[in-house]
Amino acid sequence: MPLHHEARTLLDMMEAVGAPPLDSQPPAEARASRKALAPEPTEPCHEIVDIDAGGIPARLYRAEPNGMTPGLLVFIHGGGWVIGDLDSHDNVCRSLTNRSGLTVLSIDYRLAPEDPFPAGLDDCSAATLWAYEHADELGIDPTRIAIGGDSAGANIAAVVCHETTVPLGFQLLIYPAVDARMNTESYDENGDGYFLTKSSMQWFTEHYLSGGEGTPDDPRVSPFLASDDVLAAGPPALVITAGFDPLRDEGIAYADRLSSVGVVVSHVHFPGQIHAFYSLPDQLGDARLAHALSAQALVAALGS
Repeated sequence: MPLHHEARTLLDMMEAVGAPPLDSQPPAEARASRKALAPEPTEPCHEIVDIDAGGIPARLYRAEPNGMTPGLLVFIHGGGWVIGDLDSHDNVCRSLTNRSGLTVLSIDYRLAPEDPFPAGLDDCSAATLWAYEHADELGIDPTRIAIGGDSAGANIAAVVCHETTVPLGFQLLIYPAVDARMNTESYDENGDGYFLTKSSMQWFTEHYLSGGEGTPDDPRVSPFLASDDVLAAGPPALVITAGFDPLRDEGIAYADRLSSVGVVVSHVHFPGQIHAFYSLPDQLGDARLAHALSAQALVAALGS
């Protein structure tokens, strides 16, 4: 399938802006330049409040009350473990809250290279446990908790599923970065020209692992390499992938591996889309569809 015309238009607009490649900048400058390109949220949400999740900054999104205690989605933003924050994925969290009726807790975890692996992972694990232990304070049902994220956030979400003692009911993995060895065909096919590049993924990974802990062969860095027993113990999953994405093949392979060990998996592939399309519902119809599918899967797994 060819590149979707909406994605092509978006790429042309980004090229016209002339933003320098992420991997050509120091991390602080890369964060600033990407933040300048982030779309302003346009969707209202019933309640949004910044909170302290056990020492970890976070943002809580609540939908209009329906008389029932809602479940919770712990959301972990993408950005290659180096960029991204609560604001970069504010529009996504608003949308998922409104469409699912769940409460969403977005985690502002530490970023590399200032805080390399496993700092961000540790933050997300701790915040997930904190949410479970403080369910009454948050007004959520501790028996209905899901975790999810996009790209590097999906990487962390997958690893939290492998390690946490919280009884998670679902995992939402949006174009997950699950194999840091970067040796798939999609890295060769889509490594340049489709927003996320192979060189930027190398830049992200080098910063993430700059503290001397973890390697691309470590299952805590590459959750695709976790054992069958570890994968089989995880919750049901929705995996979303994009055709013109360097991470396409590892996402597909991860969905297949989860299914092969008995995890209930839905895999939805958007063949004409690029990496990060999910974050642009105002520009891309496929993003709006992906949000609706995500919310439907969350409700089916946890209830509204």
